[in-house]
Amino acid sequence: MTEFEQPEPVGIAVLGLGRWGVHWLRNFAANPAAQIVAMADPSAENLAKARQLLPDYSGYCTTDWQSAIAQPGVRAVVVVTPAITHFELITTALELGLHVLVEKPITVTMAEAQLACELAERQQCVLMVDHTYLFNPVIQRGQAAVPALGDLRYAYATRSHLGPVRQDVDVMWDLAIHDLVILNYWLGQAPILVQAKGQGWLQPDRALADTVWAELTYPTGLQATMHWSWSNPDKQRRLGLVGSQGTLIFDELATDNLVLQRGELATSDDQFIPLNQHRQTLETVNQEPLANVCNHFLECVQQNQPSSISAGWQGLELVQMLEGISQSIAHNGAAIALEYGRSPVMI
Repeated sequence: MTEFEQPEPVGIAVLGLGRWGVHWLRNFAANPAAQIVAMADPSAENLAKARQLLPDYSGYCTTDWQSAIAQPGVRAVVVVTPAITHFELITTALELGLHVLVEKPITVTMAEAQLACELAERQQCVLMVDHTYLFNPVIQRGQAAVPALGDLRYAYATRSHLGPVRQDVDVMWDLAIHDLVILNYWLGQAPILVQAKGQGWLQPDRALADTVWAELTYPTGLQATMHWSWSNPDKQRRLGLVGSQGTLIFDELATDNLVLQRGELATSDDQFIPLNQHRQTLETVNQEPLANVCNHFLECVQQNQPSSISAGWQGLELVQMLEGISQSIAHNGAAIALEYGRSPVMI
């Protein structure tokens, strides 16, 4: 192939065709650098819906994921299955020399994530995790605006709604990763200490928390307070980062979803008076983040290079944070120290 020739489309097997899997199917089907060779789901109903989404598709459809990834022409696998199944699917694909894009979280334990990352390196395969917000132009614009906040003071986030309620992981494993990804990206660092409490009203027999409150401490001393819930009809997806010169607000449900709120307090006769308050909407490019994820993954596969944005090792780091928060919940809010590459430690 000369430098002017286009590489062959990457053959894709999509595993999991549920609520999120069909979005992957749609995006890869629309991407000229990809070819969907196989799709698999244990539900015949989901397979039928996928065929309706792609009426011209003539590739392999099956309820058996192992036969799907064994199809000739498959070079990469997209894993969109329950989190507890990720490790088996990832490692089986990697052992076959296939590249892998997996939904978050990469696995449900730090030990499994580490093994998967090490296997990808040995096999010289791409292992990438779909942390979609890292590919969202709004979040990228927010990261560029962080220096305008001055000295950073604290952060806060709320992600709440009524379902969908999962039965394989608790609310923290389902929702927290989004806010952790965004805040870590904006700060350029990961928390070193976590404390959390959880409550489970919806599935007490499963011991799965549907509401969690957490406090995270970062290396600079900045603290973040976060709240995640499946059982709150007040739907919110909001994250704020507060500095000495203003507050950066990402409100996913608002029309102006990225705002820099300015203002300061002056003193007069022992009174604090708010001054210079104004709100600046930050303009962003209108792109579908999932399409950006697809493009980036396909580029990584064609170049056989690990992702510089959302590699497996970054997924491992996030799983370690989630394990630390889980450990704190299990010990009624105990402080858990995070030293990356090692298991969380209660202090």
